[in-house]
Amino acid sequence: MRILTDSACDLPLAYLQQHEVTFFSLRVELDGHDYADITDIQAPSIYEALRLGKEPKTSQVSPDAFYETFEQMAKNGEEGVYIAFSSALSGTYATAVMMYEQVKESYPQFILHIIDSKSASLGQGLVVQEAVRVKESGATLDELVAHITAFAPRVEHIFVVDDLQHLARGGRISKSTAFVGGLLNIKPILEISKEGKIESLDKARGQKRAIKQMIAYMKERGVNLQQQMIGLLHCADDALLQELKQAIEAEFQPKGFVESNVGAVISSHVGLGTFAVFFQS
Repeated sequence: MRILTDSACDLPLAYLQQHEVTFFSLRVELDGHDYADITDIQAPSIYEALRLGKEPKTSQVSPDAFYETFEQMAKNGEEGVYIAFSSALSGTYATAVMMYEQVKESYPQFILHIIDSKSASLGQGLVVQEAVRVKESGATLDELVAHITAFAPRVEHIFVVDDLQHLARGGRISKSTAFVGGLLNIKPILEISKEGKIESLDKARGQKRAIKQMIAYMKERGVNLQQQMIGLLHCADDALLQELKQAIEAEFQPKGFVESNVGAVISSHVGLGTFAVFFQS
């Protein structure tokens, strides 16, 4: 049984390799060149580009990448589950489904469950980690799919961006929303909705108040936070992430933390100074 995902999950490459998770690279265009996320370009290159005022562009996983991997799995008699970037934010999920259907025409016995995680970044990453845990516990494919289908909608994404213009440029939010967010040091607090879309959740004056409000949403929505691994993510601001981590530790004493940097694709849309927390509701 193989677990597959894509580079939008923002999990470290070392983790994916250690647990034999196959990943598909979304694409990043920078300075006239096209790169495969993780394989050809990493987050620090995007951070530097953003500091210089450049505007990286992104695109979904190529159809050929899906087809080649799915066909090879079918030839080998493998089965698996692909945990995909939210279909509301990318065409990646739809392309994967289309390529699977094409492969299945030639290999009708091929079984691959494609799950729209309705998640992004480390929220998607937590779903992948849970899939790995369940697989390594000895679950069958059907048991794994049933568990992940129930688990994924419970993953909460709460994040703060320093500048909404990046999301507006990529079409993820409206320009009017971005304009309001840029006023008076207002820090927009956003979420990924149950439909997998970016939605405005709240706003705060400055980062410290934003952290307090993030903690308040964790109190309101979280379940058994003391037994959870909490996901923490930052975009070139580790000090801010540690401040958020200390606040969560003091309030909830969770089981532990999964910490990561915003990857090349996601950082192209959220910009520098973004920080986020991911947990189960």
